[in-house]
Amino acid sequence: MKIPNIEHLQIESFQQDLVGWYEKEKRDLPWRKSKDPYKIWVSEVMLQQTRVDTVIPYYERFMEKYPTIDTFAKAEDEEVLKIWEGLGYYSRVRNLHSAVKEVKERYGSKVPDTLQTISTLKGVGPYTAGAVLSIAYNQPEPAVDGNVMRVISRILSIWDDIAKPSSRKIFEEAVRKLIYEQDPSSFNQALMELGALICTPTSPSCLLCPVRDHCCAFQEGVQTELPVKTRKKKVRHLHLFAIVLKKEGEFLIHKRDETGLLANLWEFPNAELSELLSPKEQMMNFLQDEYGIDAKIETGVFTKIQHVFSHLVWDIDVYAGEMMSEITESTRLKLVNKERLIEFAFPVSHQKIWREYQTRE
Repeated sequence: MKIPNIEHLQIESFQQDLVGWYEKEKRDLPWRKSKDPYKIWVSEVMLQQTRVDTVIPYYERFMEKYPTIDTFAKAEDEEVLKIWEGLGYYSRVRNLHSAVKEVKERYGSKVPDTLQTISTLKGVGPYTAGAVLSIAYNQPEPAVDGNVMRVISRILSIWDDIAKPSSRKIFEEAVRKLIYEQDPSSFNQALMELGALICTPTSPSCLLCPVRDHCCAFQEGVQTELPVKTRKKKVRHLHLFAIVLKKEGEFLIHKRDETGLLANLWEFPNAELSELLSPKEQMMNFLQDEYGIDAKIETGVFTKIQHVFSHLVWDIDVYAGEMMSEITESTRLKLVNKERLIEFAFPVSHQKIWREYQTRE
């Protein structure tokens, strides 16, 4: 595979400039204080699609509760979702939990140190595998995420669309040719750090860049045009209602399906709004059809919540009401008081609903 402009790059000088800058300027992050592959693995999963500042307190709480593979492997699914509550993309932690259990059972609690084996673990893709192998085990494996693709596209003036899965191979091969084999851990982290702090998506700080002299895009004046990335598909909007139903000091909550969006999280009763009936009629019908209950619903919404996913936007009209009949509780449907309610893992949108409801009382 031919990599653009790589033959013109002074690779050794590039490596020294990049790694030297990283050693001086790297941020003091909690996961950088350990070479434990489990801790690095957890941090990389948390950092996917989530900002560093957001991750830090979650990581510290997680490590305090589950400092080893064995402690995490023994954790109950409910408590795992609860400690992850608010980080989003919950399939990440479900996959991580499954993979950690496999590491405990099949590999004696030692995170695999070969690409072939670690890649078989649930949820471990090329990036996570490369990050763990290079950072924890100091193996010269590429760890290519969006930050790294942006940096490399500018350094080498690569105009392949980074939104296409086929382009990843080009960037992985480029990193393989550039990686500093004496210290692949620092090299890969330096690329990530450069993308996070200097070579940012818009308005890159080229004058502060330690590898500016090696950058084809800077020399050509096209750094703001790279990387090439096609636009995402149009985001879908859903208009929903949600109801906080109370009965004698307890609140009705139910558990989402075991698969799909926000799987196994708890929430207040909700459904998509239709234009065919009034909201009140829809809610009464929904509660009767779904749970077999009657309710007295207050007139008008008490709050509106919007929650944005990568592919979807929820606009939620939130109502309050009183249950007028009994329910049969189950593993997926419960009546709980305020004290118990906070023990359950809720998606962010329903955490907001609960906070707003409490301001009424």
